[in-house]
Amino acid sequence: MTWFKIDDSAHMHPKFIAAGNAALGLWLRCGAYSAQHLTEGTVPGIVAKQYGTAPQAAKLVKVGLWHEQGHDCPRCAQPAPGDYMVHDFFEAGRNSTRAQVEANRTAAAERKAKSRTRGNADRIGDESAANRKRNERGSSTNQTRNPPQFQEGSAGQEGVSHRDAAEGVTGPQANTKPYPSTSYGSRGQQASPDEPRIAEPVRPLVDAMTAAGMVVSWELAPAEWVLLQALVERCGVQILVDHAGGAWQAARTRVRSARYFLAGWRSLPTMPTRAPDSTGRAPNVVALHGSRPSTTDQRVRDGLDLAARLREQENAQ
Repeated sequence: MTWFKIDDSAHMHPKFIAAGNAALGLWLRCGAYSAQHLTEGTVPGIVAKQYGTAPQAAKLVKVGLWHEQGHDCPRCAQPAPGDYMVHDFFEAGRNSTRAQVEANRTAAAERKAKSRTRGNADRIGDESAANRKRNERGSSTNQTRNPPQFQEGSAGQEGVSHRDAAEGVTGPQANTKPYPSTSYGSRGQQASPDEPRIAEPVRPLVDAMTAAGMVVSWELAPAEWVLLQALVERCGVQILVDHAGGAWQAARTRVRSARYFLAGWRSLPTMPTRAPDSTGRAPNVVALHGSRPSTTDQRVRDGLDLAARLREQENAQ
């Protein structure tokens, strides 16, 4: 943006007083036009006619605020026939030439471009530093979350081994934990003592979800594990994974817990157990409305009832 500047004492200048307010309005508007369009004080005749009258223009020429072609002022350029020149337009550097304005605009554009480049570089640097800090925090968290299994003494020489038989129980069921200890945690790695342990019947679902890229936390309540086992038996692993994939894509934010999928899995129909048809293809999954409830349906209901009772007990405490 350019400016048409005047002296702060011009309101009492003899030429202004002699010209009068009407002619000064024409002088001001045409001076601003010249500054905007970089005409360096030249006022086209058609602009003067649009902004004022011929007597007003003649008054400005008479008092010496404007010049017509053929004037004898040594400081002002000659206008074209029919045009006018503002007297002393560049006096004391009050107004800028076209070259000065264009040079200032070019310099300003270069400064903005450099500022944008520096801003982009700083932003990239800040993001890289933030990513490094995030990775360092994640690495530290993983080291804290996965401590060595054996800290003192010889491995397997202290405490109860998972292979030792519990009292009254022999074989694989001798484990005193509710679920097998060799399981997968929330990140698809071997779980540490502080991470959730996954029921063996549900392990194929966890492995399939992880293989499909849906890495979530499996920290569930005991009743939810019972429900999840019943859903695996009822619908099959592939049906649950396919349904979870659709929910994963539709989620507005990243899904972090397997609990997010439970409601949708419970609404799935039962996988039919009928033999393949004459073409050798297995029948499609359909809801068996009107048929007698299956044992897996009963397990789902039992799991829901158990979860409700556990919640009531927790609330009562």
